[in-house]
Amino acid sequence: MQTTSIRSVVGLSVPAATAEPAVGDLVRQIQSEDPEVRAKAWQHAFIAGPGAVKPLASLMTGTALEVGRAAKRGLWKIVRHAGRPGADPERTHVVGELLGLLGDGRSREVRVEVLWMLSEIGGDKCVGPIAALLSDAELREDARMVLQRIAGAGSLAALKAGLESAPDDFKLNIAQSLRLRGVQVPGPACQKLTPTKKTKVKPVGR
Repeated sequence: MQTTSIRSVVGLSVPAATAEPAVGDLVRQIQSEDPEVRAKAWQHAFIAGPGAVKPLASLMTGTALEVGRAAKRGLWKIVRHAGRPGADPERTHVVGELLGLLGDGRSREVRVEVLWMLSEIGGDKCVGPIAALLSDAELREDARMVLQRIAGAGSLAALKAGLESAPDDFKLNIAQSLRLRGVQVPGPACQKLTPTKKTKVKPVGR
């Protein structure tokens, strides 16, 4: 679909020089009481680009349920569009905007969603900020699984370091991520592979 047809569908005002919808217009459409307007807006939110990341994140919580849902869907549209082949500059920009949403000033709901967005398009640049959340009791499980998904030596090293510093009640989780990444981890064993009844079979990993 060409930009002109998208503009007519979404109803956003677009400066002729830029041929891109203004972020403010997108935000207003997302907050519309008309469900059709909201739907068309989030479906084409990717046109607004990285500049819409933080405004949409702000609408995800503390607002009407349907508005928050539309904002989240729109944000995912931007993330997945930025992850397309050949869009490295746009992806880098979106990743930077997402990393800025991981701070304590955002709700847990937003931060968890952002973590999983980063698991889709993030790389080595994201490893440090995500690894820092392994010590956050509310976010550590999501951070662990996101590091598991991000390819590369950086995320693997972060998981190994996390295993060393993790409290006992979290070591098993990180060990499981390392095993899924192909690392041999001697104990603790996966609980699913630990017999619950008396048996002669030795638990795996011991």
